[in-house]
Amino acid sequence: MNPRRLTPSMSLLLAFEASARHLSFTRAAAELALTQSAVSRQVQALEALLDVPLFRREKRRILLTDAGRGYQKELEAVLQRIRSASLQAISHRTGRGAIHLAALPTFTAKWLMPRLNRFYAQHPGILVHLHSRVLRFDLDLAGIDAVIAVGDGDWPGLVPYRLMDEHVIPVISPELAARHPARTPADLSQHMLLQVAARPAVWRHWFEAHGLPVRTMRMGAQFELTTHLIQAAASGIGIGLLPTFLVEDEIRQGVLVPALDETFSTGAGYFFLAPPDKLVTPALAAFRDWLLEESGQPAAAPLHPA
Repeated sequence: MNPRRLTPSMSLLLAFEASARHLSFTRAAAELALTQSAVSRQVQALEALLDVPLFRREKRRILLTDAGRGYQKELEAVLQRIRSASLQAISHRTGRGAIHLAALPTFTAKWLMPRLNRFYAQHPGILVHLHSRVLRFDLDLAGIDAVIAVGDGDWPGLVPYRLMDEHVIPVISPELAARHPARTPADLSQHMLLQVAARPAVWRHWFEAHGLPVRTMRMGAQFELTTHLIQAAASGIGIGLLPTFLVEDEIRQGVLVPALDETFSTGAGYFFLAPPDKLVTPALAAFRDWLLEESGQPAAAPLHPA
């Protein structure tokens, strides 16, 4: 097959991508600073080159065909990678750049955001775009440069940097503690045990570590976001087993109190992870080094591209 057919020009691809996103040649033309007829001709040229209809024309609107939807999905990821690569190349010359970081929502709100102004003070030319993620995903397809996640740091294709160990503490509302105090670990089995859906085994590990039978656990509601679990515990629904640094404010304010005055190491940690080819860019390397400094970890060893 002719290679040219498989590598359409960027102008054709941009015309299609904008039209597919807006489902309108007119709005695509406004975005690309072209005429509506020019965008329409470019899309037709792409369809002719591929010999595949990408749109259905119905009166005054356009709709994607099945082939068009598939092409749009793949093309969006490719264009995002091209834009990211261009920004990274520019950042080498200017010292500026942009980072797309995916992080756990509660970690972002409780730990990262209160510190981020210090990063901007040191690196005013670098922007950090934050995206919330709880479960694993494909960084390339999502256009994400790096991740902050909790676990063992094993994420194929990514270089891990440990930011902190995870220590959890059982917390309860003062009102519930007054009505049903917990004086020993076994007393917690009398309460509803709240849990994060992505990590359902944390309570089981806690019970096992205290020599308590797992069958006595009274498992309660699951929450996708740790923030919601914190709110549920504060409202007296049950007891939450939460990372200590995420409930410092609530304990200081008296919204929550420790159900038992002891912490437990889960063996997990919070990690900054990124592909090795991204870590050699000045913006991401600077952000990684700042994160390690903020979390009190040793400086990262230099990473050399293969």
